[in-house]
Amino acid sequence: MSSEQVNIPAADETNPIPIPNLLQQERRFVLNQSNCSALHQQAAEELLQGIIQDGQPSSSVAQYLKMPASVPPFFFFAEMGPFLETILKSDSSTISATFQKLLPSHLVGELSSKNKERIESIQTKLNDAIENLGETEVSDLLRTKALYLSKIGAEKELSVAAFEEALKKQAGLGSKIDLRLGLIRVGFFHGDHQLIMDQIVEAKQLVDSGGDWDRRNRLKVYQAMNFMAVRNFKEATPLLLDTLSTFTATELLSYEDFITLAAISAALTLERKDMKKKLIESPEVIQIIPERPHLHAMVCAIHNTEYDKFFVELAKVEQTYLLPSRWLSIHARYYVREMRIKAYSQLLESYRSVSIKSMAQAFGVTEDYIDSELARFIAAGRLNCAIDKVNGIVETKRADGKNAMYSSVLKNGDALLNSIQKLSRVIG
Repeated sequence: MSSEQVNIPAADETNPIPIPNLLQQERRFVLNQSNCSALHQQAAEELLQGIIQDGQPSSSVAQYLKMPASVPPFFFFAEMGPFLETILKSDSSTISATFQKLLPSHLVGELSSKNKERIESIQTKLNDAIENLGETEVSDLLRTKALYLSKIGAEKELSVAAFEEALKKQAGLGSKIDLRLGLIRVGFFHGDHQLIMDQIVEAKQLVDSGGDWDRRNRLKVYQAMNFMAVRNFKEATPLLLDTLSTFTATELLSYEDFITLAAISAALTLERKDMKKKLIESPEVIQIIPERPHLHAMVCAIHNTEYDKFFVELAKVEQTYLLPSRWLSIHARYYVREMRIKAYSQLLESYRSVSIKSMAQAFGVTEDYIDSELARFIAAGRLNCAIDKVNGIVETKRADGKNAMYSSVLKNGDALLNSIQKLSRVIG
């Protein structure tokens, strides 16, 4: 039995552990997307690197690939054996074609052996701690076991059970919150929305009972990520903007990716009057412009009413940030459609009527395209206007405030009278 120490860092109040590595699922997702073929080679290389060494600088995939099968790799860090096995069982022909070209034939066996050795070592130490040591040592080892299973991409049920067992032995509030956040990350890794939502509720209860500012702040990011994953951009935006300058949840995603998500969500939900102050002129957003030029250009274009440029940049944002994203790709068509509706509404609200020709010119598209788009959105009740085909114009229908208020009073009054009548019958 090996007595080698398992490479799991100790709890750190200021530097949460990025376990499991959520980037691995992003890379796997990209390899499954035929429309992301330009990214396949890079994704395959980074996926293999993450499986072997988890980004540690002491070695490289190239070094490993040059080693003969008989030489045991002593520089393993990630050891994602179960995750690799899951990938190889996938039905994706894309992964088979791209990823397996890089995959050493002996890697699966070596990782499986290493994983088994590590888990047995942890369990042996845990059994010894239960018999001979105190509660602190037991809780630390239970936490180590949970983190290791999560780190290697073990089955979701195994990871969840290990975290729950560790929670039973944790005394400190901060440690309990960290383990709940860890369970949320397990949910993100395995794409289990119910697990994510359940653990957010548990974590929020702990945070509200006395959690520190940093954990409260990080939980907001977790909540925002979940809202975006389920297409609730309206709820996500305030949380993202609230943590824009205080972001610390690097265990969940990088700072650059966080700012990108914040900008994507805010661009859709913010009013034009708030967009400049909260988004365009935000120091955090300005900081990532060199790396995310299309995103900033899209936001500036719709704010500055440069609609032809906006359409071009929106298409680039879709291809660059939405479609390659594991969580946002499913919402790409929705997002693009809603952003187009937002742009159409913004232009139309400035006029009582506008010609179809001038709208087509403004957006850099054909008149037939604009006519078809507007007709579809009007029929769906998304645009408050009407098309006059005879004169080739679009007429805006402005809601009468007094009429709307009158209708509301009548509706509420009828409801009140019905309630009073029901109550009188009960009393009588």
